[in-house]
Amino acid sequence: MRGYSDLTIKRYKHVISFYCRFNKIETLDQVNSNNVRSLFYYGRTERNWTANTFIAYHKSLNVFFKWCIKEGYLEQNPAQDIEMPKLHKKIPPKLTKQEAARILEVAYNYPYKYHFLRYRNHAIFATVIFAGLRKGEVINLKYADVDIQNMSIFIREGKGGKDRVVPICQQLAESLKKYVAERARLKKTCPEFFVSLNRNIGFTDSGIKRLVERVRDVSGIYFGMHKLRHTFATLMLEGGCDIYSLSKMLGHSDIKTTTIYLAASADHLRAQVFKHPLNGD
Repeated sequence: MRGYSDLTIKRYKHVISFYCRFNKIETLDQVNSNNVRSLFYYGRTERNWTANTFIAYHKSLNVFFKWCIKEGYLEQNPAQDIEMPKLHKKIPPKLTKQEAARILEVAYNYPYKYHFLRYRNHAIFATVIFAGLRKGEVINLKYADVDIQNMSIFIREGKGGKDRVVPICQQLAESLKKYVAERARLKKTCPEFFVSLNRNIGFTDSGIKRLVERVRDVSGIYFGMHKLRHTFATLMLEGGCDIYSLSKMLGHSDIKTTTIYLAASADHLRAQVFKHPLNGD
């Protein structure tokens, strides 16, 4: 009812089910602060949860317990006094410009059995490297939302339910044109932009995982789709993009989220320090 994504709902279900299995809970009267605390202690000490995982589990249980209080099933929130770990601000992992180019090269030159796969797979990686889309946004991208003529991609209900328009560069436009022509040749008519080879349906999450694994093995470069998004962000900064525009392209709610890429881009910072008025005097 609140419009949460399928992934968010799946996470809530997983966390609550795990809590119940761990403490052998069958009814709500068995819920208490001690067994909630024991779950987090087990996760941190035995399963080596990171601070991010700890906080994600806490947030999921907190939402459920607050709903229980609102509905009169619990009197107080058993997770409210859990001490939270401190989040460390890590620099996002990224690829170099040469590594990103290598991935595009491998995706295009791989000895595919069908031409369609060459153009589709190259277009998928190019869309993330040149436009910074999230993996879910790539999967959910609609054919009607890609406007190659006007050099833009419309992201419908991205993370947080936000719409945005992402401009595309000439190199990405050329890759998309080749894919669209091949897609039309095979008479693919489903609403999703990126489609399966054998069926007239959208390309799947599992399909992208297999594609990434294949290109990763051939290229010798370890990466995931989100690392390619980080790469887009840092390369844009190194190319001179301002932080506000980059934030809009990435679909960040808070520009503070985008500023972490400033630390990831040594070249960008190096270029800025040369602007010191006394430099060279």
